[in-house]
Amino acid sequence: MALSRQALAKRKRMTIVALAVLALGVAVALVLSAMRDTVVFFYSPSEVAARKSDPALNLTERNFRIGGLVEGGSVKKLEGGKTTEFAVSDGAELLTVRYTGHLPDLFREGQGIVAEGRLDDHGQFIASEVLAKHDEKYMPPEVADALKKAGRWKEGEVTP
Repeated sequence: MALSRQALAKRKRMTIVALAVLALGVAVALVLSAMRDTVVFFYSPSEVAARKSDPALNLTERNFRIGGLVEGGSVKKLEGGKTTEFAVSDGAELLTVRYTGHLPDLFREGQGIVAEGRLDDHGQFIASEVLAKHDEKYMPPEVADALKKAGRWKEGEVTP
């Protein structure tokens, strides 16, 4: 049974549309796959403590960010001063952070920081970068949210 000229044209258009949708789907999948390795998630110390053994997060093999306040009395210089170890708190949990390199000038105990790195096999956060806030009133949004969840900081309040 031969198809009419209109039916052939419709079939050709549907084939082109199907191929275009398939190509778009492949392109989106490739872009999402490429972005997956560059996306850096933020977790509070409480979230890290609760989910550090979650195989879906893979916190020992993926870089992620943590944020909170540098716990008072926790800053220690190691290895001749090149490495610094300190604890970051969101009010509910403490996470030990080890960083080798020059800390920002504004880094000090009681201040909010954001650090990027990954957990080692012992559950210690090995930071590759540490960011400190840049004025008295600014708090990184992720840190403020984590502190708010822990009930340790409220909007408009001077940072603890």
